Amino acid sequence: MKNLPIVFSSLALIGVAILFGMNIKSNKKSRPDVITTKDSTGKEVVVAGARIAFVDIDTLESNYDYFKKRKVEFENRQKNIDAELEKMANTLQNEYAGLQKKAQDGLMTQAEGEAAQQRLMAKQQELELKRQNLGAKYLKDQDAFNKEIHDNLHKYIEQYNAEKGYDYILSYSKDGSILFANKDLDVTQDIIDGMNANKGAGKAKIAPKPKPNPGF
Repeated sequence: MKNLPIVFSSLALIGVAILFGMNIKSNKKSRPDVITTKDSTGKEVVVAGARIAFVDIDTLESNYDYFKKRKVEFENRQKNIDAELEKMANTLQNEYAGLQKKAQDGLMTQAEGEAAQQRLMAKQQELELKRQNLGAKYLKDQDAFNKEIHDNLHKYIEQYNAEKGYDYILSYSKDGSILFANKDLDVTQDIIDGMNANKGAGKAKIAPKPKPNPGF
């Protein structure tokens, strides 16, 4: 089923890039001019002005357990569909070859040959219809999965940011529009841990919000 590639690499997450870039307005608390956050090693990092973080989409795709599980399911499903359609096509081809040999050997009348040709055409149309139906169902289910991933991320990001209080949480990917991202602002592992802890349902525990450094 060559017309059904699994578009996972910006997959479900391509639409989520817009979500990560939006300004979350639920945290308009007064903040000091200089704010600290923590990097992946626990070191405090000073961030001035707006509070910004980013999520590495490539890393998220590789480590979000539910996403990986469903991706494998879709890949296996596509292989099964391809195998089923290929088997039907081979059977039809063999039947055609057998009828052609009979005709060449003079073992069929003209009427029998015409009737066999009609049967083959009907089977070919049936195969094409099945290909279309399986393809349409596959893409429909894939779209539903994309939406589910988008909704899971949306819910978890909202909960995560309710405590973290970022002004922007951006998406970052190797081939994306953001050409450079300071690793100190990377909250990807927080998002991965939280979503994996509750299968993306947005109820996982969130680390306490970092406090401003009193020395500034």
